Amino acid sequence: MIVCWSVKGGSGTTVVASTLALMHAEKSPRGALIVDLAGDVPAVLGLAEPSGIGIGEWFSQNENSSRMALQSIAIQATANLQLIARGSGQLDANANFAELTASLATFDLPVVIDAGCGVVSPELLARASSSLLITRPCYLSLRRAAQLNVAPTGVVLINEPGRALGKRDVESVIGAPVISRNYF
Repeated sequence: MIVCWSVKGGSGTTVVASTLALMHAEKSPRGALIVDLAGDVPAVLGLAEPSGIGIGEWFSQNENSSRMALQSIAIQATANLQLIARGSGQLDANANFAELTASLATFDLPVVIDAGCGVVSPELLARASSSLLITRPCYLSLRRAAQLNVAPTGVVLINEPGRALGKRDVESVIGAPVISRNYF
């Protein structure tokens, strides 16, 4: 399970998560799954906004035992990629990410989670095989990342012309390697 997240909006998290999911879907004979905690994956994939139940509604069901199976709310995004959309229910600090990750394991597929921006649940990060912080070499973004109590396993750096900060600056502040640099 790969969790993609950022500390500041507009960093490209949804585009990176969607691209990773599409790549895994192409490589895996069983396909892949993307879970949209942020809400923009359908737009990035060129899909109409899903109207059914999403992860927000799944979390809002009170009893763990009464929650529907995640497989029942997954939709086919492409021939090899399934999507669990954000939905309209609220995600809050009380969300049971341990139960979510256990439920995601039942898919037996590569899973990519677009966690959006902000502080990511430590439970979710602890259960991820990879935690990717998506960031631009921006002072404000690095300032926020430096204040976090969690560290990613890798950084996807979205470079832009004219930025004074670079790969070494980002690695030094975040304490994780830049595993990919993309230029916009």
